[in-house]
Amino acid sequence: MNILYGVPGEGMGHATRSKVVIAHLLAQGHEVSVVSSSRAYQLLAHTFPGRVHEIRGFHLAYKDVVVSKARTAALTLRNAPDSLLTNFRRYRNLPGADQFDCVISDFESFSYLFARWKQLPVISIDNMQIISRARLDVAVPAGERGNFEVARGIVRAKLPRSHHYFVSTFFPLPVVRPATTLVPPIIRPEILAARPTAGAHVLVYQSATTQQGLVPLLQALPGQEFRVYGFNKEESHGNVQLKAFSEQGFIEDLASARAVVTNGGFSLISEAVYLHKPICAVPIPVQFEQFLNAAQVQKLGYGRHFETLTPDNLKAFLYDLSGFEAALGAYKQDGNQELFRQLDEALAGL
Repeated sequence: MNILYGVPGEGMGHATRSKVVIAHLLAQGHEVSVVSSSRAYQLLAHTFPGRVHEIRGFHLAYKDVVVSKARTAALTLRNAPDSLLTNFRRYRNLPGADQFDCVISDFESFSYLFARWKQLPVISIDNMQIISRARLDVAVPAGERGNFEVARGIVRAKLPRSHHYFVSTFFPLPVVRPATTLVPPIIRPEILAARPTAGAHVLVYQSATTQQGLVPLLQALPGQEFRVYGFNKEESHGNVQLKAFSEQGFIEDLASARAVVTNGGFSLISEAVYLHKPICAVPIPVQFEQFLNAAQVQKLGYGRHFETLTPDNLKAFLYDLSGFEAALGAYKQDGNQELFRQLDEALAGL
């Protein structure tokens, strides 16, 4: 089967997850062409040379650690006409553009538009669709209701009337919309191969929106060792070690950590759950999907969900690690086999 695969450039989690699925499709004998942008394009082009084509993507704008709706809207409106024209030309000139049998999208819009133009079936594979295609079982506080409505509206409008939706999730929920299958999170091979151990350090990950005062905050717990990724530099501050980016180093530190402190991003939380690492989740404000992931971490007993990171919150989290480890011990996942089986059946049925 000849497949076009769309991967958004915003956030490397989409690229690392899509890389796993694309490799499986190629191993099954399918012909796969990929469209992406930004850093995701660079990663995928390096992994699958000759198969990846660069397009223009959508990007979030930040202000003081928070996603700025106004700046994001202004950025999108300013770039949309030129991006649409550029992408239309790219799609029209794709090798074998008239020979695709279907489109697979990891929450990527332009491949979806191409599918509608060519009247091709679309298969959605991502974690975001859980917001609109399942019934939530956590309380949404008043301060998050507006973010929830915005997120649900965006998700519903993103890939409407797709042939099927595969929703990756570490928390099962009742499905409320048709053509929807929940599957376990997509785990990259390096994590599947990792052997978790109980080390002495706590892994801390900060996204590009770095938190001011993080190092002094962690130094307030001198009896704990913290290895911090996200600042992309090598520095030692007593019990706090800043680590430059290294995929292998990060995986080793994750596999040997006694716990993980992160935002609400799906990829790292999923990997921590798979490796049975307790999680302290502090979601980036105004991103409902991150709130939902963090709330589920606490509901399932896998860790704690805090609005802000403070020394007292961190102490409370670390005090309860044994209980979180017990809850995580019940989590089971057979790699990516469930998704692969379901996806192969869906493709065979087209």
